[in-house]
Amino acid sequence: MRKKFLIKPSLIRKTTLAARDSLSFHDRQVMSDIIVKQILLLDEIKSSETLFIYVAFRSEVETLNLIKQLLLLGKKVVVPVTLVSEKRLLPVVIRDVNKDLLPGYCSILEPRLELRTSSVIESSQIDTIFLPGAVFDEQGGRMGYGGGFYDRFMAYEAPLARRIGLAFEVQVIDKLYLQAHDKILDLIVTENRLIQGIGQ
Repeated sequence: MRKKFLIKPSLIRKTTLAARDSLSFHDRQVMSDIIVKQILLLDEIKSSETLFIYVAFRSEVETLNLIKQLLLLGKKVVVPVTLVSEKRLLPVVIRDVNKDLLPGYCSILEPRLELRTSSVIESSQIDTIFLPGAVFDEQGGRMGYGGGFYDRFMAYEAPLARRIGLAFEVQVIDKLYLQAHDKILDLIVTENRLIQGIGQ
């Protein structure tokens, strides 16, 4: 059984990210592939038409393969552009991973400049959001990196979209002590299991 954390959120984040960073590149790739396979089997994904997906940064669960698979299935795939000055995410439709993504904020792959005007989508059209995060818990709780970009997007841009967190098991603890604005996820997918959000 995992220990319950009764320490500062900043320390929980730091400790968990260190554990995630300690995973080898090979292990992260293998576990990410398992996570993608689980996602593609979900009825919720089969019924979704428009999916909003982050592009992995550093040691996050890798998503480029998921994006490619969803595009092959004919799904509308939306990738965020981080608008730092506005503190929000811009949802942009992509059609080709190799042609449509270029390094952007913090060198994270983002939709190329031309698409940021021609292929922006109304957030209300998004059926499902895939979220990265630093720490997750057994109730569907999520702790991000402190910027609040995804919290604001879920709350104000796409409040009705299904919320799915992607995590390695080393990122899951028993319970996070969340703030009022923190959103419980509908589902967390790890390499070992599916964690249903409590109350969902």
